[in-house]
Amino acid sequence: MSQIKPLNSESLPSSFPGGDPAHDVFRGDKGSLDVFFQPKSVAVVGATEHAGTVGRTLLWNLISSSFGGTVYPVNPKRPSVLGIKAYPRISDIPEAVDLAVIATPAASVPDIISECVSLGVPGAIIISAGFKENGAEGAALEKRVRELAQGKMRILGPNCLGFMCPPSGFNATFAKGIAAKGNVGFLSQSGALCTAVLDWSFKEKIGFSAFVSLGSMLDIGWGDLIDYLGNDPKTESIVIYMESVGDARSFMSAAREVSLSKPIIVIKAGRTEAAAKAAVSHTGSLVGRDDVLDAAFERCGVIRVDAISDLFQMADVLAKQPRPKGPRLTIVTNAGGPGVLAADALIENGGSWRTLAPRP
Repeated sequence: MSQIKPLNSESLPSSFPGGDPAHDVFRGDKGSLDVFFQPKSVAVVGATEHAGTVGRTLLWNLISSSFGGTVYPVNPKRPSVLGIKAYPRISDIPEAVDLAVIATPAASVPDIISECVSLGVPGAIIISAGFKENGAEGAALEKRVRELAQGKMRILGPNCLGFMCPPSGFNATFAKGIAAKGNVGFLSQSGALCTAVLDWSFKEKIGFSAFVSLGSMLDIGWGDLIDYLGNDPKTESIVIYMESVGDARSFMSAAREVSLSKPIIVIKAGRTEAAAKAAVSHTGSLVGRDDVLDAAFERCGVIRVDAISDLFQMADVLAKQPRPKGPRLTIVTNAGGPGVLAADALIENGGSWRTLAPRP
């Protein structure tokens, strides 16, 4: 087996396996992510009253949230949506908009982003699918959106479930309900996995400080959110479902710093060639060599798990228990066999077994 050289964010090329060189155009000074966590006014572009649609669910989740901001439906064909005055365009809204949530066909998104940029809207969540995951035509649309927004506004998505900030009650997703408040930041490239984790969290009474679907990561990527949550006092740990690394330098730099104070747990999909091809069709992202990714994760202090059940269990432990100060554990059991199995698992996973001091 060939040796893997030590990795660091300075030595990684922009074409690091799993990376997306297109992310390089977004480096530099840009707006804060506060606009996603603390918006005062939100425009829902594509809001509708049609039952079961994304536009209706998004609007309902926002107006039934407790985040305290103003919500404006944008629909050129209706004077009101769900009893709230609607506006034909974002430019018709009478106050400045902090965040645009877009759920319209992909072909219409560049014009909406152009309008947002001209109005100085600092952030957008693009729920819409139909971009680079759909081939050359979708990739061209995504490139156009990137060019319009570059350096002018922050974008989450496209092709995502949306964004939740449970501590503030903000729910800009089309999920059924908002996650409970807690101390785990959950980040995922898969919207379907977000809904699975959300359903599981309701049953297990797990809470989150942030619940984010990143989608295709046209702009906002892992590094941005890890860095933000690393400085968030409400977040004590970060759990990630990843299909592609995106901007490798940004990810490694942020993870290396934040993992010193908060655990970062990652399940990385696309380990095999067949799974990698599936990931490309899902988010349009490159996946990369698995051995290189393993070395990168180890280098920056990220803990990797291999099964969804492991991810759930990690989230459960991190949400309910204090972070261990070291690898030394004591096993308390009322039967010998389970204790032996637990000791094997502890040692095989890098822990060490310590006995309790005798009673005085």
